Amino acid sequence: MRAIRRNNCTGLFSWIGSDGWSARSLVFDGHEDQVEGTVSVQPRAHPVQGFDAYFKSLGVHNNTRNPWFTEFWEHFFNCRWPGSTATPYNQLTKTFCTGEERIGPVYEAEKQLQFVSDSVLAFAYALKNLHEEQCGGRPGICAKMNPIDGAMLLGYLKNVTFRGLSGDEFQFSENGDGPARYNIIHFKQISPGIYKWIRVGEYRDGELQLSLSDIRFRWEEPDMPISACSLPCSVGQAKKYVEGSKCCWHCFNCTKYQILRYETTCYDCPLGFLPNADHTQCERIPLQYMRLDSYWAIGVMIFSSLGIVITLFVVIVFLKHQDTPVVKASGRELSYVLLGGIFLCYAITFLLVQKPSDIKCGAQKMGIGLCFTIVYSAVLTKTNRIDRIFRCGARSTKRPSFISPKSQLFICGAIVSIQVIFSAMWMGFSPPKAILYHPTPDESHLVCAASIDATYMVAFAYPMVLILICTVYAILTRKIPEAFNESKYIGFTMYTTCIVWLAFIPLYFTTTDHDEINVFTMSITVSLSATVTLFCLFTPKLYIILLHPDKNVRQPLMNHSKYTGSNDVRVTPNKAERTTISEGKKANLESIHVFVLKTHFRYLCPLLSEKSNTE
Repeated sequence: MRAIRRNNCTGLFSWIGSDGWSARSLVFDGHEDQVEGTVSVQPRAHPVQGFDAYFKSLGVHNNTRNPWFTEFWEHFFNCRWPGSTATPYNQLTKTFCTGEERIGPVYEAEKQLQFVSDSVLAFAYALKNLHEEQCGGRPGICAKMNPIDGAMLLGYLKNVTFRGLSGDEFQFSENGDGPARYNIIHFKQISPGIYKWIRVGEYRDGELQLSLSDIRFRWEEPDMPISACSLPCSVGQAKKYVEGSKCCWHCFNCTKYQILRYETTCYDCPLGFLPNADHTQCERIPLQYMRLDSYWAIGVMIFSSLGIVITLFVVIVFLKHQDTPVVKASGRELSYVLLGGIFLCYAITFLLVQKPSDIKCGAQKMGIGLCFTIVYSAVLTKTNRIDRIFRCGARSTKRPSFISPKSQLFICGAIVSIQVIFSAMWMGFSPPKAILYHPTPDESHLVCAASIDATYMVAFAYPMVLILICTVYAILTRKIPEAFNESKYIGFTMYTTCIVWLAFIPLYFTTTDHDEINVFTMSITVSLSATVTLFCLFTPKLYIILLHPDKNVRQPLMNHSKYTGSNDVRVTPNKAERTTISEGKKANLESIHVFVLKTHFRYLCPLLSEKSNTE
């Protein structure tokens, strides 16, 4: 207890005391703060009747049978008996004992004295019973008891039953133990600074009675301290037993992805599953995919819906005014093909935002590249036709081949068929499939297999080639007079499209782990590309058709003040469509363009009457 006080550990220990030390004044006197709260088990004993009177009547003269009594007398009265042997108790005193000293009130008998008397009586009753049976009750030691058989005596000793000098019944248990009777005592502050041992319960013959309300381990801490070799493990913790023990263990945490199937073993949950709150079983992670009620899906669907409405409006306007010069000059059939491709670009958004399935993934793999191919195959056919006409016209007056509407549709269809064949082969080698994708153990995404490794770029490879070719043609035909073709608007379309796709590619590759953002990025890129094509190619035509119908005639298509002069070029309309150029001046580049333009006017506007040979 002094060591506890020296090391400032007072209050850190809760003591369970045996009868050997707990209630002895040697231990708790002066160390009350350290001993406070001790619970002790004391064998229950009652005073032996008449012992105090007997012991107080003893003296050195009448108790010669006890060789240690003189030493006790010297110690108790702090004196030295004349002629006694030198002992540690009589070396320092010079007072001699007279024998007239009397043991007074300061005497207190040992509280466990009952067990001494009970043990002596147990042997007495065993010997008595042995004598009655072996000697037939005859006085003295008979032959059967001379000498006494220890094993036989032990049998009689185990079976004794009697009432001791304390008044308690005594008998041995089956294992040879004495009666299990204990008092539970407790050392506590009954008031601030006042300590006392009090009885708080008893244990008698296998039954414990304990008054917990009377137990208070610390005056300032009324709560009971925790008493356990090892505390129960928390949720999600497994036990690791201390070597050689089945009652003590250490707790260790299972990981956030493990469950506790047995109390000592953690098990990993499979991918797509996470432990429940109690870490007792694995639960499926809710699937993540683009949902129709998310803001991302609603945003792109609204944008695509507006694009579809505008596209249908353009189709209606073109159908209503399909016999006007503006519509005819733009290539009526290819314009409808182009509008159909734009419509598909908007419509594919509604397929991309659907919950993935094998069929929908297949439709996406086929449709995502096809819609672009239709758009840019029509644009490519237009720019190629314009380029061939003007290149041929610069060299001769011979009409280029394959510039009729049917030829243009055939060329466009051939370009589109390459994409169809390519997509079919791709789906054959890599069948479309909706799979569960786990970028982290906490996530479970339902996606098309083609989207997680960015293989959708395979579908975009051919349209990108078409975009590059169209851009090159747009650059080559940029100086052709704009009144007779769409080269300037096609150029705007292709330049803007290239910018959109340059922004899309890094965004797509960096968002493959985010379903909603990835689908949103792809959908908005497809719709933006369609929107760029729709507005750049068809807004100028709608402007003339709807707002300036007076310009929607054949004559204004040629601005004579811009492209002709008095001495530059003179066209004489005749059947051979021959043209003479002024010999006084050298023909400049614009004059040549005007020459080619007039020569091939009916080829630039294929739907105009083939019978007309005039301007």
